[in-house]
Amino acid sequence: MRCWRVVESKQARAQRLAADAGEKFRGEVVAAFGRQVEVQVEGGTRIACGARGRKMEAVCGDQVTGHIVARGQGIIEALDERRTVLFRRDAMREKVIAANVSQLAYVVAGDPPFSDDLLSRCLVAAEAAGIDSLIALNKCDLGGPTRTARTLLEPFAAIGCKVVEVVATPLNDRDDRHEDGVDALRRCLAGHITLLIGQSGMGKSTLINALVPDAQAVTGEISRALSAGRHTTTSSRLYRLERDTALNDSPGLQAFGLAHVPVDRLAYAFPEFRTGLGHCRFDDCTHQREPGCAILALVTAGRIDPRRMQAYTRIVDENRHAAQRFR
Repeated sequence: MRCWRVVESKQARAQRLAADAGEKFRGEVVAAFGRQVEVQVEGGTRIACGARGRKMEAVCGDQVTGHIVARGQGIIEALDERRTVLFRRDAMREKVIAANVSQLAYVVAGDPPFSDDLLSRCLVAAEAAGIDSLIALNKCDLGGPTRTARTLLEPFAAIGCKVVEVVATPLNDRDDRHEDGVDALRRCLAGHITLLIGQSGMGKSTLINALVPDAQAVTGEISRALSAGRHTTTSSRLYRLERDTALNDSPGLQAFGLAHVPVDRLAYAFPEFRTGLGHCRFDDCTHQREPGCAILALVTAGRIDPRRMQAYTRIVDENRHAAQRFR
């Protein structure tokens, strides 16, 4: 009799799975763990999914269609056309970071020090992809380190990039001064799907918890199962704040290649270059060492910050090397 009960249980389970299998779904990718993702389907249910074929890569923010293969599990068959896509590419590989975001918020802090070169690269990638940008200066109560960070950010503020200062603290520990910074950032996020990005150690996780008080509760059983054994910085997650507002929390950055951005588009992605573009002696000027370069003239005149020019030069050199590797 005991064996009969076991067989009956397996049969019942098989029937339930068969009932689910083959059902079509539409949804949004709300978490990504390598090639495994979590999809919130229409109706609010969340399922674990893989993509059909190795060439298909679904990322946070993707709108997808697919079919159920078992209870709580599905296969993604197609991605909707992406409104925007942010990715990085170097001589070795290409990596899609996020899809369908309308804004990038780059998080920096005075301690540990941040790389203004890496910041420049992310802003260039966003500009090339048609995505708005802002900078969140976190831990702005640190005194000396924050003053140093403000100095490094001056060239970015000068080209019109909004800088929001904030002290991200847990909701229960926040006072009025801290609240002002978080509220100012929250207002900047309203109506946008914002990619939150930056180097590790900048307090991005604490900032998420300040902006999304129930962030930990959102991480459900499916995400915990998919992320088991993975380092937390290798996963990304989408937090829906309002119907038209969401935060896409991405892994910490260490490098950002821009080999996919052609030289003419690269120069345009530096806003302070634009008044000089089209005025160089040579039409194919790369703004490196060519005589009669209008961009280099702007640097000499103090209208382009030398560190920004250095960042541009490094990217051009890297892209030239990457192009040789791709031949």
